[in-house]
Amino acid sequence: MPCYSIDGLKPVVHPDAFVHPTAVLIGDVIIAAGVYVGPSACLRGDFGRLLLEEGSNLQDTCVMHGFPGTDTVVGRDGHIGHGAVLHGCRVEENAMVGMNAVIMDNAVIGESAIVAACAFVRADSNLPARHLVIGVPAKVVRELSDEEIAWKREGTRTYQELVRRCQASMVEVTPLTAPEAGRRRLQVSDVEPLHNRKQRSNDDQ
Repeated sequence: MPCYSIDGLKPVVHPDAFVHPTAVLIGDVIIAAGVYVGPSACLRGDFGRLLLEEGSNLQDTCVMHGFPGTDTVVGRDGHIGHGAVLHGCRVEENAMVGMNAVIMDNAVIGESAIVAACAFVRADSNLPARHLVIGVPAKVVRELSDEEIAWKREGTRTYQELVRRCQASMVEVTPLTAPEAGRRRLQVSDVEPLHNRKQRSNDDQ
């Protein structure tokens, strides 16, 4: 992966994380165990510290950055959708930021909250735990149900399983010129979290 030191600070990537080879890491970046970082994500730790805590994910083309002296943090099991921008903010444990949302400086997204796709969270916002946040600018609209939070957790487990799938089978290849006869499709069993497979196995007994 493109990985750069600046002012003597090197990125840190736990061996149990998966960072896609096209993601860019610069400087004071710390990636914990079980983290997934997707293709073309950019983590610029050239001003402040960027921290992805255990089991979190930062998907394709996301950007993390911050002003000098700040920390930009995605908490344990945090879930950051495609194209989101995090700047000098904190996403608490099990919270989700939807696709193309923007979270500005000193904002805090509460534990197990969900920020909708394309929302804009203003600087210094402090959004409550377990609530849904939508709009431009973002507003808190309601409390989340237990079912919605369970849905979010399931999505995050799928990305944690993706870490294992990528470590086990992702390799760079030359593309085929035509599909093979009877080309295999990915099955639900290929991509679902391991705990789901165990649960199904137990239910079948």
